Amino acid sequence: MSASLVVAPQWIGDAVMTEPLLRRLQARGERLTVGALPWVAPVYRAMPQVAEVIEFPFAHGGLQWTARRAMAERLRGRFDVAYVCPNSLKSALIPWWAGTPKRVGYRGEARLMVLNQRLPNPPAGERPPMVAFYSALSGEAGVAEDRPQLQLDSAVRAAALQAQGLQAQGYYVFAPGAEFGPAKRWPARHFASLAAQLSLPVVLLGSAKESALCGEIAAQAQAQGARGVIDLSGRTSLDQALALIAAARAMVSNDSGLMHVAAAFATPQVAVFGSSSPLHTPPLSAKAQVIWLKNDAAYQPPLDCAPCFQRECPLGHTRCLVDIRPERVLALL
Repeated sequence: MSASLVVAPQWIGDAVMTEPLLRRLQARGERLTVGALPWVAPVYRAMPQVAEVIEFPFAHGGLQWTARRAMAERLRGRFDVAYVCPNSLKSALIPWWAGTPKRVGYRGEARLMVLNQRLPNPPAGERPPMVAFYSALSGEAGVAEDRPQLQLDSAVRAAALQAQGLQAQGYYVFAPGAEFGPAKRWPARHFASLAAQLSLPVVLLGSAKESALCGEIAAQAQAQGARGVIDLSGRTSLDQALALIAAARAMVSNDSGLMHVAAAFATPQVAVFGSSSPLHTPPLSAKAQVIWLKNDAAYQPPLDCAPCFQRECPLGHTRCLVDIRPERVLALL
């Protein structure tokens, strides 16, 4: 059995979409260790095929040479092969400095020396499905057909529910944030209106940076008579958030990392897309439903501007999201 290191992406959604790659590697006899930043490490602890998760103590931005050198020395000689998921130079430095014989990744950002098995990047302007992008690192065919899968220990799930006084299937989860920017966020007033029309409590999940947004939704929903709104933004670990999503009746979200988490747990969900495209990063689940006005023939005038992939709407109206009414999402739920 070969010992393999997987250098994980830094975003939750991307981490979820590497799961089919890891499943393929484990199935062919590789023992998997994942090196991940602390905020995505819980995703890999929900993948049974991962034997070990090492948390990389790095922050966003900067090469952080000293810390990476120290980590490389710690890992020296441990692995036969490394799969580098991110496209940056710094992500490929650790397996190179650690002396890992085979180092697999995509070309780009001066990685000619640090990688010795390099895949060609997709042509400029083309955005392939991300699961296929990561799974191609395995060197195997048929990667476009894979769907991510996450699993949680039942005791972990039960503890998270007990801590919030919730019952499995007895609440909805809303994930109203999107780290990329406001052009991916369904309006707060729409989330609030939807919450007020549901027959079960709503749990709001998000990071501390999304607390103001979640607080606004909670206040508006309660003013409209919602049956119960539990704002947990910035108050849960990612491990707890995973458990709450896995046990929910259903989830409503934007195109975000937590959207991919729900899909990997096969939690019923409605995903609202605006500036981004479900052709590139869809929720890969038979229980997922997507609303995207760009491909809605009944919506007029057509959204010729979508997908723009911008952080903020270049035209200032965010019509792609504003015009998705809460009643439409309610009907799908």
